[in-house]
Formats: sequence, structure tokens, C-alpha cells
Amino acid sequence: MTEPERRTPASPAPPRRERTSLALLELLVATDRHGSISAAARALGVSQPSASAGMRRLERHLDLELVTRSTRGARLTETGRAAATWAREVVEASDRFETSAAALREAPSARIRLAASLTIAEYLAPRWLATLAASASASTSAATSAAASTVAGTAPGAAAPPGWPGTAGGPAAADALAPDVELLVRNSRNVMELVLADQADLGFIESSTLQRGLRSRTLARDELLVVVAPTHPWASRRRRTATVDELLGGGLVVRERGSGTRETLEKALVAAGTRLPEHLPYLGSTASLKTAVQYGGAVAVLSRLTVADDLARGTLAEIQVPGLDLSRRLRMVWKDGTELSAAASRIAAVATAGHRSPVTTR
Repeated sequence: MTEPERRTPASPAPPRRERTSLALLELLVATDRHGSISAAARALGVSQPSASAGMRRLERHLDLELVTRSTRGARLTETGRAAATWAREVVEASDRFETSAAALREAPSARIRLAASLTIAEYLAPRWLATLAASASASTSAATSAAASTVAGTAPGAAAPPGWPGTAGGPAAADALAPDVELLVRNSRNVMELVLADQADLGFIESSTLQRGLRSRTLARDELLVVVAPTHPWASRRRRTATVDELLGGGLVVRERGSGTRETLEKALVAAGTRLPEHLPYLGSTASLKTAVQYGGAVAVLSRLTVADDLARGTLAEIQVPGLDLSRRLRMVWKDGTELSAAASRIAAVATAGHRSPVTTR
């Protein structure tokens, strides 16, 4: 029977050294890049004495002679230049980490859900989302150029490694710049209910009534127009006008209850001393109302946004109704006390960017 093999006890692990300060490594890299400690200090925005003291701390920490000092200044030694090469890899890795972490902060954790009333969903939201997409494309291109410059030490425009955050290969950054948006189309009342129930991050409404628990900001000013087919008798009138009574008794079709367009009309009629009749035919979309007007001889009250092209083509005619104020505000709403995500904030910024400019044009 052979004697059991004797095993040599493992040597204890050497005590772990304190990690080198990233700021000191940046100083070393800058000294190598700019040729002197004083030039590195200027590039980093620190004083010459602070930079010199930092270099001495780095030498003591590494127990290496990194710099030769003379009356003509301080220059890196061969050891210093070798250390700077390795330090540059650490600094660049740190830059990649910070960029990736920023992308994760900005990336939507889930789909961004917007709720918008019909007019806004059809005529304004597509513009906002197109602007957001164009901004994301431009930001991605800029990030690609900047990342390439950081990684390769070359001028902006050089190619960055595949998968680098902020480039075509870095999905995290791309997601951060172009959030995944779901747009729910409802009437204004339902939009506010969705926001209050946390089923939408932002809402966009035409209603002048704001439910409790919401905050709002005006996006634009709009107005409703009374429209008829160009063959309608009112369209052949010299001034193309009608009275409020004629409007109410002339084949008016309206939106459903809860619609911001209907609410604006109802309030305008009350201000004019009358009310919307009961049992009027109502339709659930702008397109169906326009069809009823164009082919059924009906009268409708619709946003200028929705009929501008039809008026320009002559497929609808605008009728003035003196004494009826059909102006309104289009608003963004969000739940009071809620902090918007980064992606929702970007969408809100795009939507409100032109809020000082009224929608109405004549």
C-alpha cells in the first residue's frame, strides 16, 4: 500500500491592494497625451500644484517612478508611458460603463402608453412621434461619432466597435432614444380615466373639464368649425352664415358623450343661451361625421385641424354662426404627484415644444 500523497498547504493569498484612483489614472493618461503635467492640468481643469501632487500620490501608490522631473518640467519615464497605455484601457472601460449605465437609466422599463382624444391622436400625435423618431436618429448618429472618438482617440466620425452603446449595434442606447410608444385613442373623458387608473403615462384631451387628481398643460389653441357639403343650401348663401337656431334644427350630427368636441359645443350653446337638443344622431369618429356631411346632407361641428384639407380642396364648406364661441384648448394631462419616466418626459417635451403657437389658422 503506497503512502498517501502529501499535499502542500496552499499559500495564503496576498493582501489585496487598494484600487488605484480613476482620477489619478486619468491624470496619467492626460500627461502622456499632452506631453507634460502642466498641459495635463490645463486639459483636466485642475491647478498645476494639484496635478503634481496627484502624480506623486500615484507614484507612491504604484511604487513606480513614472515621471522624471527637471528644471525644464516633468516628463513620463518609459515605465510611465507603459503604465499610461494600460491606464488608458481602464479609463476607456470606465467611459463605456458610464455610457451604458446612462443608457439603462434612459431606457424605458416597459412600453410607454399614451392616451389621446381622437382629434389629437389623428392630427397631432403622429407629428410628435415623427419628431421624436427624427431626434432619436440624430442623437444616435451624434452618439456614434462621439463614441468612436472616445474609444479610438480619433476625430468624430470614425467607426466605433459593434455593440457600443449609442451606435447601431447598441440596442440599449437606441431604445433609450426611441421609446416604445403605444397610443390609445379614446374620447377625452376616457383618456382622463385611463391616466387616473395608471393605465396611461400621459393623456391628451380636448375637454375643458379636468377631472380631480390630474394636472394639465396647454398644448395649443384650437377652434371648432361648423361645416356642410359644398352643395348644401347654406354654402350658397352670400356670407355663408347660419343662426344658432338653424344650426340646431338643420340636421346636426354630433360626437358621443364624453367627447371633447361635443363638450365644447355644449358649453358654447349654453353660453349662447340655449342647449343641445336631446336625441340627436351621434357618431364615434371624425371620419364618420365628415362622411355624413359630404354624402348625407348633415351639418357637423369639427376641429379646424380635422377639416383644413377638406376646406382647401372644396369638399367641405365652413359656415359662420355669429354668437357661438367654439374656441378651445388642447391639453396634456398627467396624474398629480406622479413623476414621469425619462421617456415620457421626452414625449411631453416634444408635445409641448410649440404650445405657444396656436393651432388655428385663417
